[in-house]
Parts: sequence; structure tokens; C-alpha cells
Amino acid sequence: MTRFTLHCGDNREILKTMPDNSVDSIVCDPPYELGFMGKKWDSTGIAYDVTLWTECLRVLKPGGHLVAFGGTRTYHRMTCAIEDAGFEIRDQIQWIYGSGFPKSHDVSKAMDKQAGAERQVVGKSIGALPSGQNKYIGHPKHEVNITALATDSAKAWHGWGTALKPAHEPAVLARKPLTGTVADTVMTWGVGALNIDGCRVGTSKEVPGYFSKKEKTGTGFTIPAVSYGSGHDANIGRWPANVIFDEEASQVLDEQSGHSVSSGNIRHNQGTPSVARGKFVPFNGQGHTDSGGASRFFYVAKASKAEREAGLDSDGDRANHHPTVKPIELMQYLIRLVTPKGGTVLDPFMGSGSTGCAAMLEGANFIGIDITPEYVDISERRIIHYANQNPMEL
Repeated sequence: MTRFTLHCGDNREILKTMPDNSVDSIVCDPPYELGFMGKKWDSTGIAYDVTLWTECLRVLKPGGHLVAFGGTRTYHRMTCAIEDAGFEIRDQIQWIYGSGFPKSHDVSKAMDKQAGAERQVVGKSIGALPSGQNKYIGHPKHEVNITALATDSAKAWHGWGTALKPAHEPAVLARKPLTGTVADTVMTWGVGALNIDGCRVGTSKEVPGYFSKKEKTGTGFTIPAVSYGSGHDANIGRWPANVIFDEEASQVLDEQSGHSVSSGNIRHNQGTPSVARGKFVPFNGQGHTDSGGASRFFYVAKASKAEREAGLDSDGDRANHHPTVKPIELMQYLIRLVTPKGGTVLDPFMGSGSTGCAAMLEGANFIGIDITPEYVDISERRIIHYANQNPMEL
């Protein structure tokens, strides 16, 4: 079986050639339809095309999940198209990062320029290039002039701008409708649920028992003297959240939240009424014994230049210059959350192949589609590199 298959062309046409119910999950980063950096592919309206998402729904197995990133200004239109195609909207995931640069228009400078007033340079500072840079790469530093306000209007509106600092990107979590119950769908199709334990955040230790190990007998019902996960270690950690941080955002949050210690004590309640069991059933909960800042509640991902360039020619002729590269670790986490082990992940907006690289590292199969031949070539080289990092027996 092939670990990955890449297609170059219009995703709507290529999806039509794929069989019904043939992929386990869809994890993708569609165009945000903002015309980013003047790229034509980021302003076609494809992310809003219901026919595209209808094809995605068709090839996805019943109960299969879709994760699709969107821009903060345009996410709603993409999500409506996904819902109109027949998907169930399950949640919104927030990827929060600290490296975004505000692309704001300085109102006071605009007023001085409009008035024809020349500003006097009074100093220099080191800043980041304000536009055309990839926030996942980091911003090259350069010298910036510090200028004095020239007109009364500029002085009155000093400190006013037109945009906030970009610090998050939303992703829709959607699901193809079930066939029957969740249990029916999972048993029939092997999808329909989220991999909670596989995506928990925290350290490894024994999974606590849901019930006491001592048998408790009710009216016509016996609670087994077992505990979930008893006798082995598992990475239980904390329940995965719909917020994901990068390391810079985590640092800022921890500075604000301060240091805290979680209690590891077992908590008991007085029992909850159960019609099925005929009496009150006690619940024992296990706390966590970790400490640190608030960011420990969330998953952390970070991109690097070496990650983006891995597998490409080292002579500099073939670099990954795609402007919106997602961190592989972030895509790994999302694949693991919605894809069964050894399943097939589809990305109809492959770009430079980060989802495919992540699929290789997670031991999943991958199908990628992109309309730009250059990006397909970059994706193939990157995916081969990461496939070699994690050989998989099929």
C-alpha cells in the first residue's frame, strides 16, 4: 500500500475521481481568501465553495472528522459553506501564537503625508519588516526611522492605527453525520470519535479508576471491581482543549497567570442518581500533581526554518517559500486527534505539504492535492524526508 499519493490540479475535479467513504479524516489549511502577499490562489473563493466541501463530505467515511483552518475575518464564510455541504459543526479550535506582526496603518503618519508635511528623523530603532513576511518564519530585523509628528492633526491622532496584532487562527472541527449511534458508526467505519487519551496534555502516570476497586452492588446491577487503565501507565494528562498555544504565547500567558500547583488528591462525591443502576453511584476523581503556568493546560507547537526546508536541496535553489506554512507538530496533533491509527488523511489544500509530513510521522497514509506544480514538488520532497524518519509497515 502506498503511504502517500499527491495530485496536482483543481481539487474539485480530483476529488470527483475518489471513491465514496474512502478517507478517515480531512486536515487542511485552505486559502483565507485575503489575497495574502498578492497570491492569486488566496483570493479565488474556493474556501467558500459548497460543491468542494460536498465532495469532501462524500469521500469522507461516515463519522469522519474535518479540521480546516480559516482567517479571523473570513472563517465564518468557510464554516457556513462546510455546514451547507452537510457537515455537522462540532467545535472551533483556536491556534494562538505570539509571533504575529500587526499590519496596521499609522493614522498620524497618514495625516502628515496627506498634508504634505515632511517628518523630521529624530532617531533610529530596530524593528521587524511590517509586511510580506511569514509569521511562522520570524521577522528579519532592520533599522527603522523614528520621526517627529509634523501637523496638529497628526499630534491629535498619535497612537491610533487600523488593525490589531494577529495572535490566533481559528479552525473548524466538523464531522460527517453518523450512521446510527456513535458506537454503531465507530464499529462499522472505524471513525466517529476523537482520540482523547492520545492527545491529553501532561505527564505519564497510572490512569485513575473511575470507580473504587471494591465491588458495589445495587438493585440488580453490579459494578465490576476494575478501574479504567488499571495496571499500566498511560499519558493521561489533561483533557485536550479547543485552544492550542505556541511557545511564545505560552510564555506570555505564564507571565500573566503566575505559578500554580495542581492538587493530586483523590476527590469523592456523594454519588449521583442512576436509573439504570438503581441506586446512587459514587464517583472518584483523580487530580493532577503538576505545577507551572497556565499554559500547561494546552498543547504547544512551534515551527522552525529547518523543519520547513527538510528534504529540499541544500544548495538554496529549491527552498520552501510558501508564505503560510503550518508547524508540523501542530498538524501532527490534529491528525492524531481525528485519525485512527494507520488511517488515511486527506488534504485538498496541500500547499507545501506540512499535513503530509505530519501524517508520515504519525504513521498515517496521506492523500494531498494542490493546484500549483511548484508546491506539489516541494511537498513531495518534504514528505519523502519525513516518511524516511518513520518507516511504517503496511
